[in-house]
Amino acid sequence: MYAVEVSDQIMIAHSFRGELFGPAQNVHGATFVVRVAFLADDLDSHGVVVDIARAREMLGKALAPLNYRNLDELPQFKGINTTTEFLTRHLFEHFAAAARAGQLSIRVTVAESPVARAWYEASLW
Repeated sequence: MYAVEVSDQIMIAHSFRGELFGPAQNVHGATFVVRVAFLADDLDSHGVVVDIARAREMLGKALAPLNYRNLDELPQFKGINTTTEFLTRHLFEHFAAAARAGQLSIRVTVAESPVARAWYEASLW
């Protein structure tokens, strides 16, 4: 298995609904480190999994609408707890169509601190 991983970070604000979240029910900020790994069993005819520059560009475009935003105010997240786990799947969907064309798998990891992270991974074919 081959993999290419790119990363970036975003700063957001959000709040959670439900007593489970304690003080995080209030609006609070978070800085997330986001990593996207493109995985393939074989290299393509150019000897790569995916072009790294293109992967970084795609990640930047996926993160731009979230960066420095209060996720509670975005219509696509109305009524949703934008947990770290939720954000992994949301970002995964941005990469799915492109990866399916190249018969890749994708893993999206969102780290909310140096000691805690979540990821979502799936095969696309």
